Amino acid sequence: MQIGMIGLGRMGGNIVRRLMKDGHHAVVYDRDPQAIETLTREGATGAGGLEDLVRKLDAPRAVWVMLPAGQITETTIEQLAKLLAAGDVVIDGGNTFWQDDIRRAKTLKETSIDYVDVGTSGGIWGFERGYCMMIGGDKAVVDRLDPIFATLAPGIGDIPRTPGRDDRDPRVEQGYLHAGPVGAGHFVKMVHNGIEYGLMQAYAEGFDILKNASSDSLPEAHRFDLDIADIAEVWRRGSVIPSWLLDLTATALAKNDQLDNYSGFVEDSGEGRWTINAAIEEAVPAEVLTAALFARFRSRREHTFAEKILSAMRAGFGGHKEPQQHPEPEQQAAPQQKLKPKAERA
Repeated sequence: MQIGMIGLGRMGGNIVRRLMKDGHHAVVYDRDPQAIETLTREGATGAGGLEDLVRKLDAPRAVWVMLPAGQITETTIEQLAKLLAAGDVVIDGGNTFWQDDIRRAKTLKETSIDYVDVGTSGGIWGFERGYCMMIGGDKAVVDRLDPIFATLAPGIGDIPRTPGRDDRDPRVEQGYLHAGPVGAGHFVKMVHNGIEYGLMQAYAEGFDILKNASSDSLPEAHRFDLDIADIAEVWRRGSVIPSWLLDLTATALAKNDQLDNYSGFVEDSGEGRWTINAAIEEAVPAEVLTAALFARFRSRREHTFAEKILSAMRAGFGGHKEPQQHPEPEQQAAPQQKLKPKAERA
């Protein structure tokens, strides 16, 4: 299948590579000419701009936008809307706020252009491991794009099958889900990332307790000089708390068990905040997820070993680099919509 890809960064470039490896054809564009050139050498068709990209795609076109959430995605989709035709589809695979999806889809529908939101998890390892995808959009449009999603998904792998799923959508076992109408994909991915905050914080606090078990403030008989790297490794093997996040933690600790190559400054990219906003909107108690988000705020003022664990995990799965200096508060998260009370949104 042919697809256009706009944004060839940490994930966009590898999405293209995984698609081409399975025989799909990609037309690619990025503001960085070097990124285009690299993928062109690997078999993609390079484009000199959005208009050129649209021109090189056959109708009905499918254009995947893989850019940071916020104004750059907004502007790009607005420009695409002027270039695409009825029956074409825009796919947003970034971490967009789900209410923005609904608004954009409504606008594009006026010219019969379809819109699909794809919450995409897999980070910088997606080329090898595949991408877990949570998809929102009209069923007919999502079904037309299925060859793309099937290629990108990780597949069932060696994960044991869940009993009782015989009559359910088989695509879910392959690692991708049609979650519902436009907006549903990014809503599910938003909550996924909120949960991720909580899981990461739990590991971070646990390892911080282990590290401080040798503190001079404790009675000598209560002190333990523990090998943190070995504990992370043994927990990966047969315990009840293994995960990819723990794998990444164990790898980071094996390389440097003090993690002094990390400052402990932990950013949040917006989804954790949106998850808490949704919890407030639904009157759902979310104590752990809220505390995890606030812990990231605190990390920008004081750094503990726990925050270094968080930084190591973020670098491991997403290639996120710590800033050289503390950004201003408005730069610490992606632009986001503020939820209004229900009475104001009627």
